[in-house]
Amino acid sequence: MPAVNRSPHIRGLIALAVVALSLYVALTVPVHLGLDLRGGTQITLETRPAGAADADSDATDRTVEVLRGRIDALGVAEPAIARSGADRIVVELPGLQDPRKAADVLGRTAQLTFHQVLGTAAEADQVPGPSPERSGERVLADESGQRLRLQAASLTGKDVEKAGARFDQQTGAGWHVTVDFKGPGKQGWARLTGEAACRAAGDPGRRVAIVLDDKIISSPRVDPSVACRSGISGGSTQITGAFDDAEARELALLINGGALPVPVETVEQRTVGPTLGAQAITAGAWAAVIGTASTSLFIIVVYRIMGVLATVALACYGLISYAALAALGATLTLPGLAGFVLAIGMAVDANVLVFERAREEYASRPRATPRSSLAAGFRRAFSAIADSNITTLIAAGLLFFLASGPVRGFGVTLAIGVLASMVSALVITRALTDYAVARPFLRRRLRFTGIAHTGAVRDRLSRSRPNLLRHPRRWLAASAAALVLAAAGIAVRGLDFGVEFTGGRLIEYSTAAPVDADRARAALADAGFPRAVVQTSGENGFTVRTHHLSEAQAATLTDTVTDLARDADKVRDEAIGPSLGEELRRGALIALVVALGAQLLYLAARFRWLLGTSAVVALAHDVVILVGVFAWLGKPVDGVFLAALLTVIGYSVNDSVVLFDRIRELGRSDREEPFARIAGQALLQTLPRTVSTGMGAALILTALAVLGGDTLTDFALALLIGLVVGTYSSMFTATPLAVELHKHGRAGDVPAIRAAHANDTAEGRSCHP
Repeated sequence: MPAVNRSPHIRGLIALAVVALSLYVALTVPVHLGLDLRGGTQITLETRPAGAADADSDATDRTVEVLRGRIDALGVAEPAIARSGADRIVVELPGLQDPRKAADVLGRTAQLTFHQVLGTAAEADQVPGPSPERSGERVLADESGQRLRLQAASLTGKDVEKAGARFDQQTGAGWHVTVDFKGPGKQGWARLTGEAACRAAGDPGRRVAIVLDDKIISSPRVDPSVACRSGISGGSTQITGAFDDAEARELALLINGGALPVPVETVEQRTVGPTLGAQAITAGAWAAVIGTASTSLFIIVVYRIMGVLATVALACYGLISYAALAALGATLTLPGLAGFVLAIGMAVDANVLVFERAREEYASRPRATPRSSLAAGFRRAFSAIADSNITTLIAAGLLFFLASGPVRGFGVTLAIGVLASMVSALVITRALTDYAVARPFLRRRLRFTGIAHTGAVRDRLSRSRPNLLRHPRRWLAASAAALVLAAAGIAVRGLDFGVEFTGGRLIEYSTAAPVDADRARAALADAGFPRAVVQTSGENGFTVRTHHLSEAQAATLTDTVTDLARDADKVRDEAIGPSLGEELRRGALIALVVALGAQLLYLAARFRWLLGTSAVVALAHDVVILVGVFAWLGKPVDGVFLAALLTVIGYSVNDSVVLFDRIRELGRSDREEPFARIAGQALLQTLPRTVSTGMGAALILTALAVLGGDTLTDFALALLIGLVVGTYSSMFTATPLAVELHKHGRAGDVPAIRAAHANDTAEGRSCHP
């Protein structure tokens, strides 16, 4: 009885299960919308310095960075936090379920200290509240209410590396918080516990007090196994107590966030409206719909029935990605939604790779069928799909672990998109196409499959056979000239950093009647403030956030608001600091550099150093040119541009990997062929895929640029520039550079050719006893 191939059935069941689960999550779990789409809660904190030395804006800036870490730990995505004036901090949290709890956690000073217990307090010291310090000593009540005499702090929260909430599953003792010390704190902890270990078992001095905000949260006894003067080595301890899971996590959050440089107090809490108007949101939604429909139509025209099935798979990709974002509690903003739509356009690349490989297979084998060609297409495209997605996942993972704020959120979104794209292409598309090519209708009408012909681009290339790499140095000279021109723009025009990077001015108005935010935005744009961010605040108020203004400009802005609202009173007029602070920018830069280094190592391992280095150089080329073009155009470099730049980086690496994968494959099949000729052949063979993928993404971006309104125009423009430059650089910067490096390097640096792989397929026979 012939064997039955069950793989298509298994793939079909897996695809059905994934789509059904995603649909259930999408229908039952609400997704959080960002400040630009829905608004949120605004909390105003005011610093309360203890002395004159702390009463400066630097202390407030340091407090902002600590609060940013706490907000990240709260799980609130896409927050806005900035200094307002000299001593106020404005925090805006989108879609928060319990704003009062957030205000309480943000306002906690979290002064953590570790003390040696000297003994119990005398009767005379037993007065309510903390006792004043005498020679560094203090008296506090422990968990049971007994007052203890404590030595001056031996360690503080600065000596702590990290803390985490854990549940003891082995003993069932409940929740506790583990604390790991760093640097001198490890020795300090060993010294502190070593001193306590010298006391008798029943002596209160054998205890160590852990104090948070003038309250002993734990005062454990040092275990009898700890030797006198030796202490607990390893720099780690546990805070135990009657914790539930929420209390343990909150304590770990406060310890990890660090102590605030100065105490803060919540002075105001209110609801704020979205930073974008209904018109901008509607325009963005229409742009997304039209762009996605245009891309789907293009894929259907090019690949026919296979294009229809790819469009269905891409719809499933969108559903899976949306469900994953909802399940993780991510926050969607308008640029995030636009990037999400763009990801649908770029996710078509995996399908295009498979279909173009299937076309090659059908054209090269006389007895090939659409079914066998499609199977070969999936098999041959797998390495390119895997390598390009793994390099992107490496970058996404490092952005998540090393960066913070919106950059970390971008890493999460990017990783979800990559994984969903692979499921869509390798599982759902394969299941659909396997079923389709087995139908008698398509077996009799091969022209409808989209595979049984080579395509217009490939036919034209086959007839003309252009040698695009005949003069690689000319391409490199053109790339160098573009780099010089871009760098000149940065040097001559400078970069127009947005309010997120530079700070600006916040003016709040109170009106007798509510003011329509869209009308206010339009009026301010006509008055010369096109980038002003307008938000409703409370019932009859709104705020205007813009760049630093001169007094004349501020007067013009107020006159515009007065004409708009008539009875408008200025409630607040303060300078605000950047919402993307220096620490966040430094962390994002470090994460980006490390991600590029990790990608280089992976590409070097897969394609040798020659091609890996060329890919990273092409990526740097794309970044500099995109920034330079925005400098020449005078466009703002803000948080939206940052998201576009990170997207361009991912696209550039993906494009280079696809081309280098073909170079590696051709190098394996013909080892005597010169490297330059192999690179030229690979360039011609991947050009149809590059055209199809580029057109799909360009259609969406054009719709966003034309129809998306002012908010999305710069975002789409940045991505369009990145798309063009990234496509160019993969073909005419990375590849010519690899050719030139090969000329001056060793012959052994030809693309990675796995001799063992070739031998395994040719000499697979063996003898067995």
